[in-house]
Amino acid sequence: MVVGLFVVRRHELTDESWAVIEPFLAPPRMGRPVRDRRQVVNGILWKLSTGAAWRDLPERYGPWKTVYERFRRWSADGTWDRLL
Repeated sequence: MVVGLFVVRRHELTDESWAVIEPFLAPPRMGRPVRDRRQVVNGILWKLSTGAAWRDLPERYGPWKTVYERFRRWSADGTWDRLL
């Protein structure tokens, strides 16, 4: 599906969905540049919907370990609970 200038893949968020979810995510921290949060969420959604191993995450979502660590952090700090 094409939304704006972006092709939205099957397991990825539309602009409208991202607008709803983004306020629930912690703002980027100071210091090292952080991976794009939408890209990370899309990677998490891909992993959860496919059931694949974290290490099999497609490169377009960034390093699998980064996506996994963000998933773990957001699980521990209640971010997923607030989203759901």
